[in-house]
Amino acid sequence: MEFNFETKTIALTEGKKLYFSSDYHLGVPTPAASRDRERKIVAWLESIRSDAQVIFLVGDIFDFWFEYRHAVPKGSIRLLGKLAELADQGIEMIIFTGNHDMWMSGYLTDELGATIYRNPVSFTITHSSGSVRNLLVGHGDGLGPGDHTYKFLKKIFENRFFQGLFRFVHPDIGIGIAKAWSRRSRLANVNKGEERFMGEDKEWLLIYCQKVEQRQHHDYYIFGHRHLVLDLPVNNHSRYINLGEWVSQQHYAQFDGKATRILSF
Repeated sequence: MEFNFETKTIALTEGKKLYFSSDYHLGVPTPAASRDRERKIVAWLESIRSDAQVIFLVGDIFDFWFEYRHAVPKGSIRLLGKLAELADQGIEMIIFTGNHDMWMSGYLTDELGATIYRNPVSFTITHSSGSVRNLLVGHGDGLGPGDHTYKFLKKIFENRFFQGLFRFVHPDIGIGIAKAWSRRSRLANVNKGEERFMGEDKEWLLIYCQKVEQRQHHDYYIFGHRHLVLDLPVNNHSRYINLGEWVSQQHYAQFDGKATRILSF
């Protein structure tokens, strides 16, 4: 396991908050359902406009995303427009790539000023009250024990050579193939209730957090990917929070400088 995290410090202003959400999977299961979900996300972003200092989008925002040199997938214009509006207002955007949208390059940085991360990052949050909290944030895919097939595939998907080969495929064909594959994903069938909590001893992201905590303390471990809303103790001083997904639920996390809470929109 890799525990050498990039670090970042955020000085949280009095009255401001950090917000976290993930797994919008825009694009599935149908264009109409995705558009309705997108409108809810935009409404949520508008509702936090007044006190948000940093918005963390913790992966799988799009069910498929790939940046060609001069093209990106169509759709999600309402979300991108709202994010641009909030960024122009001065709200910082931090985006983590997920297993569905790992092929981000420079487009969202250029358009939103967003910082893009591909691996978990350790954030030290200082507050005007004097409190200091440490948060480890990441999408969550490929972490913890097991899932060796995906970990192998992820190395291929992240390889620049193979990404370059995919760029030779015309966008109409490449994006069409990827979207057809997305329709077979587990989120496309999320309403079947296939996601289940299997117990703390089998929750692989919790196991990952426990191993990290033995080496480096974090007050909160915030991940997505599991599509379950979870708030579990790592030990007596740390908690593992999973943000769930927005296909069948609308949850997010809020950090006010002292504590992190899971809320429902």
